[in-house]
Amino acid sequence: MMPSIEATKIDLRDMTLPELEDWVLSAGLERFRAGQIFRWLWRGDVASFDQMTNLGKELREKLSELSYISHLHPKEIERSQDGTQKFLFALSDGNYIESVLIPEKGHYTLCLSSQAGCAMGCRFCLTGKGGFKRNLKAPEIVNQVLAIQRTLLPGEKPSTSAPGGLTNLVFMGMGEPLANYENVLKSLRILLADEGCGFSSRRVTVSTCGLVPQMEKLGRDITVNLAISLHAPDNDTRSFLMPINRTYPLEVLIEACRRFPLPQRRMITFEYLLIYGVNDAPEQAQALAKLLKNVRAKINLIPFNAYPGSEFKPPPPERVLAFQQILVKNHYTTMIRRSKGADISAACGQLHAHVVYESGGLRSTGQ
Repeated sequence: MMPSIEATKIDLRDMTLPELEDWVLSAGLERFRAGQIFRWLWRGDVASFDQMTNLGKELREKLSELSYISHLHPKEIERSQDGTQKFLFALSDGNYIESVLIPEKGHYTLCLSSQAGCAMGCRFCLTGKGGFKRNLKAPEIVNQVLAIQRTLLPGEKPSTSAPGGLTNLVFMGMGEPLANYENVLKSLRILLADEGCGFSSRRVTVSTCGLVPQMEKLGRDITVNLAISLHAPDNDTRSFLMPINRTYPLEVLIEACRRFPLPQRRMITFEYLLIYGVNDAPEQAQALAKLLKNVRAKINLIPFNAYPGSEFKPPPPERVLAFQQILVKNHYTTMIRRSKGADISAACGQLHAHVVYESGGLRSTGQ
Protein backbone atom coordinates (compact mmCIF):
# COMPACT_ATOMS: atom_id res chain seq x y z
CA MET A 1 0.00 0.00 0.00
CA MET A 2 1.28 3.48 -0.91
CA PRO A 3 1.79 5.80 2.08
CA SER A 4 -0.72 8.63 2.35
CA ILE A 5 0.30 12.24 1.74
CA GLU A 6 -0.08 12.83 5.48
CA ALA A 7 2.52 10.13 6.16
CA THR A 8 5.12 11.55 3.75
CA LYS A 9 4.63 15.33 3.99
CA ILE A 10 3.96 17.88 6.72
CA ASP A 11 0.74 19.91 6.91
CA LEU A 12 1.77 23.56 6.92
CA ARG A 13 -1.51 24.45 8.60
CA ASP A 14 -0.49 22.38 11.61
CA MET A 15 2.04 24.98 12.76
CA THR A 16 1.97 28.26 14.60
CA LEU A 17 4.20 31.01 13.20
CA PRO A 18 7.15 30.23 15.55
CA GLU A 19 6.86 26.53 14.62
CA LEU A 20 6.79 27.43 10.93
CA GLU A 21 9.88 29.60 11.38
CA ASP A 22 11.73 26.63 12.87
CA TRP A 23 10.56 24.40 10.04
CA VAL A 24 11.65 26.71 7.19
CA LEU A 25 15.10 27.02 8.80
CA SER A 26 15.36 23.23 9.04
CA ALA A 27 14.43 23.06 5.34
CA GLY A 28 17.28 25.42 4.48
CA LEU A 29 15.09 28.46 3.80
CA GLU A 30 15.34 32.02 5.08
CA ARG A 31 13.39 32.77 8.27
CA PHE A 32 11.35 35.57 6.66
CA ARG A 33 9.77 33.01 4.34
CA ALA A 34 7.76 31.70 7.29
CA GLY A 35 5.86 34.97 7.61
CA GLN A 36 5.10 35.02 3.89
CA ILE A 37 3.85 31.45 3.92
CA PHE A 38 1.85 31.90 7.13
CA ARG A 39 -0.02 34.91 5.71
CA TRP A 40 -0.83 33.02 2.53
CA LEU A 41 -2.15 30.05 4.54
CA TRP A 42 -4.47 32.03 6.79
CA ARG A 43 -5.03 35.51 5.37
CA GLY A 44 -4.90 34.37 1.76
CA ASP A 45 -6.59 30.99 2.35
CA VAL A 46 -4.69 29.51 -0.59
CA ALA A 47 -5.49 26.06 -1.93
CA SER A 48 -2.12 25.44 -3.60
CA PHE A 49 1.46 26.69 -3.54
CA ASP A 50 1.05 28.14 -7.04
CA GLN A 51 -1.17 30.81 -5.51
CA MET A 52 1.70 32.09 -3.34
CA THR A 53 2.62 34.62 -6.02
CA ASN A 54 5.41 36.40 -4.12
CA LEU A 55 7.39 33.15 -3.83
CA GLY A 56 9.64 32.01 -6.66
CA LYS A 57 8.78 28.93 -8.72
CA GLU A 58 11.74 26.96 -7.32
CA LEU A 59 10.67 27.70 -3.75
CA ARG A 60 7.05 26.76 -4.47
CA GLU A 61 8.20 23.45 -5.95
CA LYS A 62 10.34 22.73 -2.88
CA LEU A 63 7.41 23.47 -0.57
CA SER A 64 5.24 21.13 -2.62
CA GLU A 65 7.82 18.33 -2.26
CA LEU A 66 8.04 18.69 1.51
CA SER A 67 4.56 19.73 2.60
CA TYR A 68 0.88 20.11 1.81
CA ILE A 69 -1.99 22.46 2.70
CA SER A 70 -4.96 20.78 4.42
CA HIS A 71 -8.53 21.84 3.72
CA LEU A 72 -12.07 21.15 4.84
CA HIS A 73 -15.02 21.41 2.50
CA PRO A 74 -18.61 21.02 3.71
CA LYS A 75 -20.33 17.85 2.56
CA GLU A 76 -23.71 19.36 3.36
CA ILE A 77 -25.11 22.66 4.56
CA GLU A 78 -28.51 22.74 6.26
CA ARG A 79 -30.35 26.03 6.72
CA SER A 80 -32.76 26.76 9.52
CA GLN A 81 -35.83 28.94 9.28
CA ASP A 82 -34.12 31.43 11.60
CA GLY A 83 -31.05 31.75 9.34
CA THR A 84 -28.76 29.41 11.26
CA GLN A 85 -26.65 27.13 9.09
CA LYS A 86 -25.22 23.75 10.05
CA PHE A 87 -22.15 22.47 8.18
CA LEU A 88 -21.29 18.79 7.98
CA PHE A 89 -17.60 18.02 7.40
CA ALA A 90 -16.04 14.66 6.53
CA LEU A 91 -12.56 14.17 8.04
CA SER A 92 -9.77 12.33 6.26
CA ASP A 93 -10.26 9.19 8.40
CA GLY A 94 -14.01 8.90 7.76
CA ASN A 95 -15.21 10.62 10.93
CA TYR A 96 -17.67 13.51 10.75
CA ILE A 97 -18.03 16.79 12.61
CA GLU A 98 -20.51 19.66 12.52
CA SER A 99 -20.12 23.43 12.86
CA VAL A 100 -22.93 25.96 13.29
CA LEU A 101 -23.03 29.48 11.86
CA ILE A 102 -25.38 31.72 13.82
CA PRO A 103 -26.63 35.05 12.46
CA GLU A 104 -26.45 37.87 14.99
CA LYS A 105 -27.19 41.57 14.71
CA GLY A 106 -24.59 42.89 12.26
CA HIS A 107 -22.32 39.85 12.32
CA TYR A 108 -22.07 36.06 12.53
CA THR A 109 -20.96 33.77 15.36
CA LEU A 110 -19.42 30.41 14.49
CA CYS A 111 -19.76 27.46 16.87
CA LEU A 112 -16.68 25.26 16.40
CA SER A 113 -16.14 21.57 17.13
CA SER A 114 -12.95 20.45 18.84
CA GLN A 115 -13.52 16.67 18.93
CA ALA A 116 -15.31 14.07 16.86
CA GLY A 117 -17.87 12.96 19.42
CA CYS A 118 -17.47 13.58 23.14
CA ALA A 119 -16.43 11.52 26.15
CA MET A 120 -17.95 13.69 28.88
CA GLY A 121 -21.27 11.82 28.98
CA CYS A 122 -23.50 14.72 30.00
CA ARG A 123 -26.96 13.26 30.46
CA PHE A 124 -28.81 15.93 28.46
CA CYS A 125 -26.45 16.11 25.47
CA LEU A 126 -27.07 14.27 22.20
CA THR A 127 -23.45 14.67 21.06
CA GLY A 128 -22.13 12.50 23.87
CA LYS A 129 -24.60 9.70 23.20
CA GLY A 130 -22.69 8.84 20.03
CA GLY A 131 -19.49 8.30 22.02
CA PHE A 132 -16.01 9.69 21.58
CA LYS A 133 -14.14 9.12 18.31
CA ARG A 134 -11.00 11.25 18.53
CA ASN A 135 -9.51 14.69 19.13
CA LEU A 136 -9.37 17.10 16.23
CA LYS A 137 -5.99 18.35 15.10
CA ALA A 138 -5.40 22.10 15.19
CA PRO A 139 -5.83 22.54 11.40
CA GLU A 140 -9.08 20.60 11.50
CA ILE A 141 -10.36 23.16 14.01
CA VAL A 142 -9.17 26.27 12.16
CA ASN A 143 -10.10 24.90 8.73
CA GLN A 144 -13.74 24.95 9.88
CA VAL A 145 -13.39 28.73 10.08
CA LEU A 146 -11.83 29.08 6.64
CA ALA A 147 -14.36 26.78 5.00
CA ILE A 148 -17.28 28.76 6.39
CA GLN A 149 -15.71 32.13 5.64
CA ARG A 150 -15.61 31.07 1.99
CA THR A 151 -19.38 30.66 2.00
CA LEU A 152 -19.81 34.17 3.45
CA LEU A 153 -17.44 35.94 1.10
CA PRO A 154 -17.40 34.02 -2.21
CA GLY A 155 -14.62 35.13 -4.51
CA GLU A 156 -13.14 37.52 -1.95
CA LYS A 157 -10.32 37.35 0.54
CA PRO A 158 -11.88 36.33 3.87
CA SER A 159 -11.89 39.18 6.37
CA THR A 160 -12.85 38.97 10.02
CA SER A 161 -13.54 42.70 10.00
CA ALA A 162 -15.90 42.77 7.05
CA PRO A 163 -19.30 44.34 7.82
CA GLY A 164 -21.76 41.59 8.55
CA GLY A 165 -18.96 39.05 8.46
CA LEU A 166 -17.68 36.38 10.80
CA THR A 167 -16.36 38.09 13.93
CA ASN A 168 -17.19 35.81 16.87
CA LEU A 169 -15.97 32.27 17.56
CA VAL A 170 -17.22 29.96 20.29
CA PHE A 171 -15.72 26.57 21.07
CA MET A 172 -19.12 25.11 21.94
CA GLY A 173 -19.62 22.55 19.17
CA MET A 174 -18.91 18.84 19.33
CA GLY A 175 -16.54 17.78 22.09
CA GLU A 176 -14.99 19.18 25.27
CA PRO A 177 -12.36 21.73 24.12
CA LEU A 178 -10.15 21.46 27.20
CA ALA A 179 -9.97 17.66 26.85
CA ASN A 180 -8.12 18.38 23.59
CA TYR A 181 -5.98 21.04 25.20
CA GLU A 182 -2.82 21.22 23.09
CA ASN A 183 -4.63 21.20 19.75
CA VAL A 184 -7.18 23.77 20.93
CA LEU A 185 -4.39 26.01 22.27
CA LYS A 186 -2.51 25.79 18.97
CA SER A 187 -5.69 26.60 17.03
CA LEU A 188 -6.30 29.61 19.29
CA ARG A 189 -2.79 30.92 18.65
CA ILE A 190 -3.40 30.72 14.89
CA LEU A 191 -6.87 32.26 15.13
CA LEU A 192 -5.66 35.19 17.26
CA ALA A 193 -2.36 35.88 15.50
CA ASP A 194 -2.24 39.14 13.56
CA GLU A 195 -0.46 37.31 10.73
CA GLY A 196 -2.95 34.43 11.06
CA CYS A 197 -6.72 34.72 11.13
CA GLY A 198 -6.62 37.95 13.14
CA PHE A 199 -9.61 37.42 15.43
CA SER A 200 -9.91 39.57 18.54
CA SER A 201 -9.46 37.76 21.87
CA ARG A 202 -12.54 39.66 23.08
CA ARG A 203 -14.61 37.76 20.52
CA VAL A 204 -13.30 34.23 21.06
CA THR A 205 -14.84 32.05 23.78
CA VAL A 206 -13.77 28.63 25.00
CA SER A 207 -16.41 26.61 26.84
CA THR A 208 -15.72 23.81 29.30
CA CYS A 209 -17.78 21.46 31.42
CA GLY A 210 -15.26 22.02 34.21
CA LEU A 211 -11.84 20.46 33.61
CA VAL A 212 -10.19 22.48 36.37
CA PRO A 213 -6.48 21.76 35.72
CA GLN A 214 -6.84 22.65 32.03
CA MET A 215 -8.85 25.76 32.93
CA GLU A 216 -5.95 26.95 35.03
CA LYS A 217 -3.49 26.23 32.20
CA LEU A 218 -5.68 28.12 29.74
CA GLY A 219 -5.67 31.17 31.98
CA ARG A 220 -1.86 31.12 32.05
CA ASP A 221 -1.29 30.31 28.38
CA ILE A 222 -3.59 32.64 26.45
CA THR A 223 -6.24 35.34 26.84
CA VAL A 224 -9.72 34.38 25.62
CA ASN A 225 -13.20 34.45 27.08
CA LEU A 226 -14.19 31.55 29.30
CA ALA A 227 -17.62 29.93 29.49
CA ILE A 228 -18.56 27.29 32.05
CA SER A 229 -21.29 24.75 31.39
CA LEU A 230 -22.75 24.77 34.88
CA HIS A 231 -26.38 23.59 34.70
CA ALA A 232 -26.93 23.05 38.44
CA PRO A 233 -26.25 24.90 41.72
CA ASP A 234 -25.59 21.82 43.89
CA ASN A 235 -23.37 18.78 43.59
CA ASP A 236 -26.11 16.16 43.65
CA THR A 237 -28.00 17.65 40.71
CA ARG A 238 -24.87 18.49 38.76
CA SER A 239 -23.38 15.02 39.24
CA PHE A 240 -26.67 13.54 38.01
CA LEU A 241 -26.45 15.67 34.85
CA MET A 242 -22.68 15.85 34.36
CA PRO A 243 -20.31 13.03 35.41
CA ILE A 244 -17.33 15.43 35.43
CA ASN A 245 -18.73 16.93 38.64
CA ARG A 246 -17.72 13.78 40.53
CA THR A 247 -14.08 14.56 39.71
CA TYR A 248 -14.21 18.34 40.04
CA PRO A 249 -17.17 19.20 42.30
CA LEU A 250 -18.69 22.65 42.43
CA GLU A 251 -16.60 23.98 45.30
CA VAL A 252 -13.41 23.13 43.36
CA LEU A 253 -14.77 24.48 40.07
CA ILE A 254 -16.05 27.77 41.47
CA GLU A 255 -12.85 28.44 43.39
CA ALA A 256 -10.94 27.94 40.12
CA CYS A 257 -13.29 30.45 38.50
CA ARG A 258 -12.52 33.00 41.22
CA ARG A 259 -8.80 32.57 40.50
CA PHE A 260 -9.13 32.67 36.70
CA PRO A 261 -7.26 35.72 35.31
CA LEU A 262 -9.72 38.08 33.64
CA PRO A 263 -8.90 41.28 31.76
CA GLN A 264 -10.58 44.39 33.12
CA ARG A 265 -14.37 44.45 32.60
CA ARG A 266 -14.54 40.85 31.37
CA MET A 267 -16.61 38.19 33.10
CA ILE A 268 -16.92 34.43 33.02
CA THR A 269 -20.08 33.30 31.27
CA PHE A 270 -22.00 30.56 33.07
CA GLU A 271 -24.23 28.52 30.78
CA TYR A 272 -27.26 27.12 32.58
CA LEU A 273 -29.50 24.71 30.70
CA LEU A 274 -32.98 24.86 32.24
CA ILE A 275 -34.59 21.42 32.43
CA TYR A 276 -38.14 21.13 33.69
CA GLY A 277 -38.37 19.57 37.14
CA VAL A 278 -34.62 19.02 37.41
CA ASN A 279 -32.85 22.36 37.89
CA ASP A 280 -35.43 25.09 37.27
CA ALA A 281 -37.00 25.63 40.71
CA PRO A 282 -36.95 29.08 42.39
CA GLU A 283 -34.89 27.75 45.28
CA GLN A 284 -32.30 26.54 42.76
CA ALA A 285 -32.10 30.03 41.31
CA GLN A 286 -31.43 31.35 44.81
CA ALA A 287 -28.78 28.67 45.32
CA LEU A 288 -27.14 29.64 42.03
CA ALA A 289 -26.98 33.28 43.08
CA LYS A 290 -25.30 32.26 46.33
CA LEU A 291 -22.90 29.87 44.57
CA LEU A 292 -21.55 32.55 42.23
CA LYS A 293 -20.98 35.16 44.92
CA ASN A 294 -17.66 36.97 44.41
CA VAL A 295 -17.26 35.57 40.89
CA ARG A 296 -17.18 38.04 37.99
CA ALA A 297 -20.09 36.27 36.38
CA LYS A 298 -22.80 36.69 33.80
CA ILE A 299 -25.38 33.99 33.26
CA ASN A 300 -26.97 32.60 30.12
CA LEU A 301 -30.19 30.67 30.72
CA ILE A 302 -30.92 28.21 27.92
CA PRO A 303 -34.24 26.36 27.88
CA PHE A 304 -33.54 22.71 27.11
CA ASN A 305 -33.68 21.75 23.44
CA ALA A 306 -35.69 18.55 23.19
CA TYR A 307 -34.68 15.83 20.74
CA PRO A 308 -36.23 12.43 19.92
CA GLY A 309 -35.73 9.97 22.76
CA SER A 310 -34.69 12.58 25.34
CA GLU A 311 -35.76 11.98 28.94
CA PHE A 312 -35.99 15.74 29.58
CA LYS A 313 -38.17 18.63 28.46
CA PRO A 314 -37.94 22.43 28.68
CA PRO A 315 -39.69 24.45 31.37
CA PRO A 316 -42.71 26.57 30.45
CA PRO A 317 -41.80 30.21 29.61
CA GLU A 318 -43.18 31.62 32.86
CA ARG A 319 -40.89 29.32 34.86
CA VAL A 320 -37.88 30.47 32.83
CA LEU A 321 -38.78 34.12 33.44
CA ALA A 322 -39.22 33.53 37.17
CA PHE A 323 -35.77 31.91 37.35
CA GLN A 324 -34.25 34.87 35.52
CA GLN A 325 -35.89 37.44 37.76
CA ILE A 326 -34.45 35.89 40.90
CA LEU A 327 -30.95 36.15 39.45
CA VAL A 328 -31.52 39.72 38.25
CA LYS A 329 -32.71 40.71 41.73
CA ASN A 330 -29.43 39.30 43.02
CA HIS A 331 -27.59 41.69 40.67
CA TYR A 332 -26.45 39.21 38.01
CA THR A 333 -26.53 40.06 34.32
CA THR A 334 -28.77 37.24 33.15
CA MET A 335 -29.87 36.59 29.57
CA ILE A 336 -32.34 34.04 28.27
CA ARG A 337 -30.79 32.49 25.19
CA ARG A 338 -33.22 31.02 22.73
CA SER A 339 -31.03 28.52 20.90
CA LYS A 340 -31.19 28.90 17.16
CA GLY A 341 -31.30 26.12 14.60
CA ALA A 342 -33.39 23.63 16.57
CA ASP A 343 -35.33 22.65 13.42
CA ILE A 344 -32.10 21.35 11.85
CA SER A 345 -30.69 19.84 15.08
CA ALA A 346 -28.15 22.66 15.35
CA ALA A 347 -29.14 23.96 18.78
CA CYS A 348 -27.13 23.54 21.99
CA GLY A 349 -26.51 19.88 22.77
CA GLN A 350 -27.92 18.61 19.47
CA LEU A 351 -24.79 18.22 17.33
CA HIS A 352 -23.91 14.64 16.59
CA ALA A 353 -22.86 14.41 12.90
CA HIS A 354 -24.87 11.27 12.32
CA VAL A 355 -24.91 10.48 8.61
CA VAL A 356 -26.88 8.13 6.43
CA TYR A 357 -26.34 7.18 2.82
CA GLU A 358 -28.95 7.62 0.14
CA SER A 359 -28.94 7.36 -3.63
CA GLY A 360 -28.14 11.05 -3.82
CA GLY A 361 -25.17 10.84 -1.44
CA LEU A 362 -24.73 11.39 2.27
CA ARG A 363 -26.79 13.65 4.47
CA SER A 364 -26.92 14.48 8.14
CA THR A 365 -29.94 13.48 10.15
CA GLY A 366 -31.50 14.55 13.40
CA GLN A 367 -32.52 11.03 14.34
